[in-house]
Amino acid sequence: MVIRRVLAPRIDFGALRRELGLPEQFPPVAQREAEAAAAAPPRAAADRTDIPFVTVDPATSRDLDQAMHLARRPGGGFRVRYAIADVAAHVRPGGALEEETWRRGQTVYLPDGNVPLHPHTLSEGAASLLPGQDRAAVVWTVDLDPDGGTVAVTLERALVRSRAKLDYAGVQADADAGRLPEPIALLPEIGALLTTRGLRRGAVNLPLPEQDVEADGDGWRLVLRGPVPMEDHNAQISLLTGMAAADLMLAGGIGLLRTMPAPKPEAVARLRTAAAALGVDWPAGVGVGEVLAGLDASKPRAAAFVDQAAELMRGAAYTAFDGAPPDRPEHGGVAAAYAHVTAPLRRLADRYATEVCLALHEGRAVPDWARAALPKLPEAMAATDRTAGAATRGAVELAEAVLLEHRIGETFDAAVLDVDTPPNGQSKPGRQPGGTVALDSPPVRARCTGELPLGGRVRVRLVTADPVARKVLFALA
Repeated sequence: MVIRRVLAPRIDFGALRRELGLPEQFPPVAQREAEAAAAAPPRAAADRTDIPFVTVDPATSRDLDQAMHLARRPGGGFRVRYAIADVAAHVRPGGALEEETWRRGQTVYLPDGNVPLHPHTLSEGAASLLPGQDRAAVVWTVDLDPDGGTVAVTLERALVRSRAKLDYAGVQADADAGRLPEPIALLPEIGALLTTRGLRRGAVNLPLPEQDVEADGDGWRLVLRGPVPMEDHNAQISLLTGMAAADLMLAGGIGLLRTMPAPKPEAVARLRTAAAALGVDWPAGVGVGEVLAGLDASKPRAAAFVDQAAELMRGAAYTAFDGAPPDRPEHGGVAAAYAHVTAPLRRLADRYATEVCLALHEGRAVPDWARAALPKLPEAMAATDRTAGAATRGAVELAEAVLLEHRIGETFDAAVLDVDTPPNGQSKPGRQPGGTVALDSPPVRARCTGELPLGGRVRVRLVTADPVARKVLFALA
């Protein structure tokens, strides 16, 4: 659901691309490998084109990694089929294309176009699960009991054909009208069951609105949107598959997990203190995730609590192992062991993790090229995560500064999301007090100086809006 959007003038993101060292094109030899792979697509032995898969993605996406089909099982429960683009079938180990994907690490998204992990001839063409096209995929089949518990997991390489390319807004409208297409008609029911199970485990989902910059004619829109319910349900299917992958790896003694420490007790205690100050009800015995699930993040005090809760979600990493499993294999946000396997068109690690799962499931040795990659992937993915994060932040910060550069001195209504009072309550000598505010309009989040009331409503004055430095600063009015 789009919450707010404001039109900004034309913006040049070229300087940001150069600053981050983002590649402009693929080396010719890597591009030729991709074109050759597209011209001779792999044909899996298993044919699952009779299953009416559909994809659910943002409306403008063409790099479609996942397609799903949901059904009831005879006797009760559900069958989740999740087809994932078989990128490894298109990328030759040891080739120039594989080498270039290691340099890139993941697809980086910018408002004026993405910097893809794979050439568009694959990522938005021959390897993408586009509707009406036969495509190589790795199909996960996860059987659930009536309460959403996993009872069986299988996976195989197979040929699939998506029937439709659906988008979140359209799917939500169909769900609200009770007319979801048959392949995903059960998504609200299954998604709700999986969400409930996650909350009982102690999973934490932050309902943070997403800031984005979108093209709009000759200008750009700065957009603040919150996830629609069907988007959260869709994410549960990916989480379900990632947990199944992690279980396979841990049982097989080899793999690549996505890990994060569980929130520390002292951090949870600080959050409880913030909840009391913000008037957020937190009954005894209720987990952080359950409290967050019951909040309306569009309200200032709830939004401030969500922002404070984000401090719990620190330390995410990739953890490779070959032999003994890691001491701490869990992901604190998922409250279970979890692996990335569902976005190989956009994320390097998923290609290798999927190959490990296929080998373990089939009872054969993990290919040498995949095994050798595992210990190198955590560092490679950490570096590319930093780049992708800097690109996202930089694009929004640039749009905010351009949008506001001619409004210095004006005042705005805002909500206080965070204050930078340290745990001991004493600021550093010489440091101006302040924090983070979210403007009502335009949808800007930025630093503000002054004695700010956490979760309160304030008037702020724009002091700085510098597109070159990508900096916006307010002061308490």
